[in-house]
Amino acid sequence: MRIRTTGGRGRFTFALLIVAAPLLLALLGPLFAGEPGARAASFTAGGGHWAGTDFVGRDVWRQVLLGGHPVVLTALAATALTYAVALPLGLLGALTHRRWLEELVMRPLDILLAVPSLLVILLVAAVLTPGAGGLALLVALVSIPDAARTVRAAAAEAAASPAVEALRMQGETWWRTAVGYAGRSALRTLAADAGVRLTGVLYLVSTAAFLGVGAEPDAADWAVMVDRNRTGMFVQPWAVALPAVLIMALTMGTNLLCDAALDRSGPRQRRGRAPRPDRAPRPGPGSRRHRAPRPRSNPDALPTDALAPGPLPTDATAAGPGRSEKSHP
Repeated sequence: MRIRTTGGRGRFTFALLIVAAPLLLALLGPLFAGEPGARAASFTAGGGHWAGTDFVGRDVWRQVLLGGHPVVLTALAATALTYAVALPLGLLGALTHRRWLEELVMRPLDILLAVPSLLVILLVAAVLTPGAGGLALLVALVSIPDAARTVRAAAAEAAASPAVEALRMQGETWWRTAVGYAGRSALRTLAADAGVRLTGVLYLVSTAAFLGVGAEPDAADWAVMVDRNRTGMFVQPWAVALPAVLIMALTMGTNLLCDAALDRSGPRQRRGRAPRPDRAPRPGPGSRRHRAPRPRSNPDALPTDALAPGPLPTDATAAGPGRSEKSHP
């Protein structure tokens, strides 16, 4: 048991270290970027630029410090918006007894789920010009159907349990029944889905920025850096490798962090689980089942000597005192 706990802590720490590097660069990088310096030749190394220059001669390290902010904030905002809409829709579809209401909630989401996500983003971007906030809304819109179905499937088993019926008979509110019981029962499934969801959102945000949606062609953005600097990848690889590795570390570290958090909470739930019927706990020395029952005295009971076997009575003794076999009245 101690080995499992130590391994779980080491895995959690390792995942936290992986995800901390891109997060710190994304959140605190603009504070240390400084003022832009003079531009040099494209795709060169040295000259005061330890990571080299990009396709227009800008310092790659400064672009890395500035480029994570829009990617990470847009992905986190899109994920939060996705669950803010998907949680009530999924819980409503799982807990409602009205079939028409469930169909009204879930069937439009199935139609939107059938359309490729990137195609929806490109179609909207062809009509409008979304910025970082608009891109977060678009990514959340295409992620809501899948997330809502996941929430509904995770809460369906808890919604059909007798505990939910008991809460309804007691007059509990829908919010307490849905969030307080069904939502808590599906918490582990939703936590695992959150890591995968953030990875998919990062993929959509990076791909949209790679295609020029939600970001300027020369913006300081990790995905834009990968796109614009790919022509000089074999000349100056740091301009592509640094932002690509940071995006990969953010996605991989998020999944590892969610898995490690679930592993840490697993043994606690197993310790609180009821014992199996075929493995009932043995009674201890101080328990009542271990003590032998004390004999209780009964005044009407015969003494022990009376129950001892003895000689069978003869005819003379069976006739009673003062009488013989040939006596007459």
